[in-house]
This record gives sequence, C-alpha cells and structure tokens, in this order.
Amino acid sequence: MSKEIRIIHWGLGAMGSGMVKMVAGKPGLLSVGAVAKTESKVGRDLGEICGVDRRLDVIVSPTLQSILEETDADIVLHATASFTRDVFKELEEIMAAGLDVITIAEEMAYPWVREPELARQLDTLAKKYGVRLLGTGINPGFVLDTLIIALTGVCMEVHHIRAARINDLSPFGPMVMRTQGVGTTPDDFYRGLEAGTIVGHVGFPESMSLIASSLGWRLDDIRQTREPIISRVYRETPHVRVEPGMVAGCRHIAHGFVGGREVITLEHPQQIHPHLEGVDTGDYIWIEGVPGLNVSNKPEVPGGIGTMSIAVNMIPLLVAAEPGLRTMADLPVPRAILGEVKVKSKDLSAVGN
Repeated sequence: MSKEIRIIHWGLGAMGSGMVKMVAGKPGLLSVGAVAKTESKVGRDLGEICGVDRRLDVIVSPTLQSILEETDADIVLHATASFTRDVFKELEEIMAAGLDVITIAEEMAYPWVREPELARQLDTLAKKYGVRLLGTGINPGFVLDTLIIALTGVCMEVHHIRAARINDLSPFGPMVMRTQGVGTTPDDFYRGLEAGTIVGHVGFPESMSLIASSLGWRLDDIRQTREPIISRVYRETPHVRVEPGMVAGCRHIAHGFVGGREVITLEHPQQIHPHLEGVDTGDYIWIEGVPGLNVSNKPEVPGGIGTMSIAVNMIPLLVAAEPGLRTMADLPVPRAILGEVKVKSKDLSAVGN
C-alpha cells in the first residue's frame, strides 16, 4: 500500500526553512519532524517558524531522538553546515536511526576529495544500516558539475571544460556571508583566507572531481585563487551590510589538471546585489570537444531556490536507489516533482510524478 514520504528537517536556516515551505506544497511528501539547535525555535510550530501560511502541526525539537520517540520517518533533509567533518556525527546519527538523508553540505557532493576516510566510513555506515546518503545543492550539485556531465553525453571527445557561475549571494544566510568574506575589509578578507575562516566557494574540488571521475579523467592537481570583490556602493541584505570599500563577495577560480594539461576551469565570482554595479548574473558552460558546446543561462539559476528545489526534488530518486553514499552522477536525471510522489514500502520502490 502506498504512503507519503515522511520527512524530518534538520536545520531551519534560510535553506532549511525554504525546503519546509516547498515540501508543504508537494502531494506525497509530508513533514513529520524538525530539529533545530536554536532555543528560540524549539517548541514552536514548524509552519510558523518557516513562514508557511498555515500550521503544520509539527513541533520543532532539540534532538532527532525525541522526534523518533513520537513518530516514524523515511528521510531527513539536512541543512546545518558546509564541511564533511562538521556534519559527520549528525549524518551518522541519522543513518543509525535507519533514515535516508539528503544534505546540502557542499563537501558532501563528493567527500572523497578532501575527506576520503570519512567518505569511506559514511559509505560503510549507509550500507550497514541499509540507507542512502546524498550531498547536493545548486553548486556543487548541479550547475558546475551534474549539468556539465549531462552535456558531455553528446560529445565524442572532450578536450577542455570551462564553466562560470556569476551569481547573487543575497538570498543566503549568515554562514555563507562569513565564509565568503562579505562585509569584511580587504585586509580582513586576506587574513581570513590565511586563517581558514574565509574560504570562498566551498565545492570546487568536489565539482571537479565529480566531473573527472564521471568522464574517466584522473586529476593530478587542482589549483585555486580567491580575490575579494570590493564594493563601490552601499549594499545590504537581512544578514550583512557592506559600505563602499568593503568586500561584497569573492572571485574564486579553480583549475584542474591531467598530466600537466588544464582540462577543467571553473569560475565563480559571487557577491551580494551585483546589479548595483551593473554586473549581469548568469550560468555559462563551454565544452571544447567533438562537437563543441556553448550553453548559457541568464540570469543565473537563483542559488537559494535552486538549492532548496534540487534537494527536495531528489527525494524520490534517492529513496529508490541502492543503499550507500551516493553522488548526483549515480542517480537518475534530476527532475521537478509536479505530481504526487508515492512510496510502496520502506525498501522504497518509489515513483515520482
């Protein structure tokens, strides 16, 4: 007998709250729990916290265990941090409870790059508990990796891939602003780079390695550069204020090499409100090969909407997969959920639309 996919939300920041709102409008998906570490959110109705136009009759809890004592679930939408090492314990706890999980932690798009031992452990745990784990998002997760991989499907040969995502950071929350250096002085930006508190875009090695592994390339070097984007005008979001002369974003470029030859170039200059200085946003992909491809999209896929959407839309595709740590390249082509999603059983033969 079919039933709804029962979802727990872990992390109720900008992205997590947006996913709650999206799930609330999708037949076949049902929010049954939420975990938040912020005391002011605990004990309140999930719909109220996340701006849904109705109560969801789901009370936010401080722990996953307290939710599972009251109800059962199928999957967790996880949105708490960017780095594999920071989310490892949370992912372990989720999988040990027998739940699938989709996380938007950027490094989890391909954790074998920077955390190979943790990736191995996560894959082992997922298979031990018979669950599935996926890291995804707009980028990494789609624009500068999965979309590129799909486009190469019509190529006889690929010599070089260049892609650029020029986007607006404004929809994102305070954590992203900190890691991008938004609101700092130029000197503080470079000090933050040295200290590791400012990292620019999190995910270039993951995207490059996902592309390379899918195409059969073995990268022997990845080089990255990061520079501050200095604002000439005042800019403001709900989470940060930028005066003229301060940093509005980060110009981050990565180069991937095979045998000393550059085969992948990824560019990601991102800042808040780029339109205030006449910068057009967009996503661009150039593939040198047989045939060559040149794909552009203007303006860019909105980062916030794109991240929320792909995480939710991948639910029926992930729950139908084999247990283990999965990548976007392992799963079927992403697609929007426009019809009802049904799951026949917890071994999860799922059908979408």
